[in-house]
Amino acid sequence: MRKLFIYIIVGISLTSCFRLDDNLFDPEAGITEYKLDGYDGEQHFVLDASYAIPSNLVSIFTLNSQSPSEATPTTIYAIYIGDVNTISTDTVIMYCHGNSKHMDYYWQRAKLLAHCGGKNNYGVMMVDYRGYGLSEGEPSEDGLYADVDAALNWLKGSGLTDDRLVMYGYSMGSAPSCELTSKPRSLTPAKLILEAPFASAAVMIQDASVLGLPPSFITNLKIDNAEEIKNISQPLMWMHGTEDLFLNVNTHGQVVYDNHQGVYKEAHKINATDHDDLPPMYGYQNYRNNIDVFIKK
Repeated sequence: MRKLFIYIIVGISLTSCFRLDDNLFDPEAGITEYKLDGYDGEQHFVLDASYAIPSNLVSIFTLNSQSPSEATPTTIYAIYIGDVNTISTDTVIMYCHGNSKHMDYYWQRAKLLAHCGGKNNYGVMMVDYRGYGLSEGEPSEDGLYADVDAALNWLKGSGLTDDRLVMYGYSMGSAPSCELTSKPRSLTPAKLILEAPFASAAVMIQDASVLGLPPSFITNLKIDNAEEIKNISQPLMWMHGTEDLFLNVNTHGQVVYDNHQGVYKEAHKINATDHDDLPPMYGYQNYRNNIDVFIKK
């Protein structure tokens, strides 16, 4: 996500033709396989062996995703952590990752969520958005929503019901999480968890631009979590680092949290924490316990 901040400043300074739309997404394509625990590239943190997931509880497969503007489906890749034969009774966390790289980059985060409340306690679903990792196609806002909904549709076909679905959005992943909770398609999430969410594409521009240009000059993205959250009545858990240098806790996360009008919400501001290091700075045990308590409320 930090690359986006640099793109905005440099792009605005150099050309009036710069568009945020082309730089919101920062995928790493061209990989030949998902390595998961064998991945040795950059990661936010690496968990110890106690968080290992048995191979029989890791499924890698493809899904067909089709946005409203597409004539034919796009093939995307997905990972499910858990026993696919017990999805009809399990509680599942739909994890929507950030804008960088691919699922290997977020594998440690997905494993951590699976262990909330105990060893391999929750099912966790994750997809690589189109253009990311091994997924085909080009990233787009409509595609982002379609890709996550394709995963939800698969979960529904595997027996998941609304009351056992928890939506989790990290950073850019807060966009499909809010969109598909506010305007559900295949399933209606029972609860929503947002980690370092952004308020809107417009606020991102306002925070980054030193020239005071109107947001419409730089982007035509319609992502607006601060507005979407007003239509969400499900319980909300918000987590954000107080020293987030990319998505400011006050201009982004706090706005989203304040706009939530549901019956229950809780905020967790983690001191001395930046954009990418919330789980270890929070403390893995605190992170896991608080998420588990929230889901079970």
